[in-house]
Amino acid sequence: MNPSIKGIVTAALALLLTNSATPVVALPQKTNQPPTDARSQPLKDTLIIPGERVGPITRTTTRQDLVKLFGASHLVDKTISGPEGIGSFAATQVNLNQGRTLLVVWSNNTRTKPLDVRNLGSAWKTREGIGVGTPLSELRKKLGDFKLYGLAWDYGGTILLDSSRLSSYQGKLILRVDTAANAYEKFPNDYQAVSGDTTFSSSNPHWKPLGIRLAEIIVVLNPSE
Repeated sequence: MNPSIKGIVTAALALLLTNSATPVVALPQKTNQPPTDARSQPLKDTLIIPGERVGPITRTTTRQDLVKLFGASHLVDKTISGPEGIGSFAATQVNLNQGRTLLVVWSNNTRTKPLDVRNLGSAWKTREGIGVGTPLSELRKKLGDFKLYGLAWDYGGTILLDSSRLSSYQGKLILRVDTAANAYEKFPNDYQAVSGDTTFSSSNPHWKPLGIRLAEIIVVLNPSE
């Protein structure tokens, strides 16, 4: 494995946890709630501050806080697999509309300390305006000419923030890009040219026809020891 993986070791668990999580608790919806219930209030704060908060979710937010913030009927508890299927983590899905959905992964089974926030919808943005769906061309404007891992392996498409203008976010934020859905079939030579366990410059011309965009954001709040 490439030695530079150590540069993102604090986020390794966050990157490899699978998205095919199995729900273990589906909280029942409550009825007869007054119009002032948290669920009826639009979420206006969709700002990501790496290492600090995702909207109102901070390093000290608990599951009970999520109930107060969003309403119990918007929450679904899950257990998700650890890296390479080893171990498991408690998680809570927050189902909101208009691209605001997210998943809180907990560092403990009591759901009182968030490890990270992931599966962020397109409404969530950093102060630089970076969000899911941001194209590679725009990422280069904001990050400069950065390096990223090649496609088609566990860390495929992960941006090395320490090679960018946002190096201060290293260990606090994970950004992973992906291709357009049919890129491999349409441009197999370009796809293969930027695949594998090595790093490539974001200015590599083989990225251009692949429709590269930001596909995943993970905000690390309490890095695992």
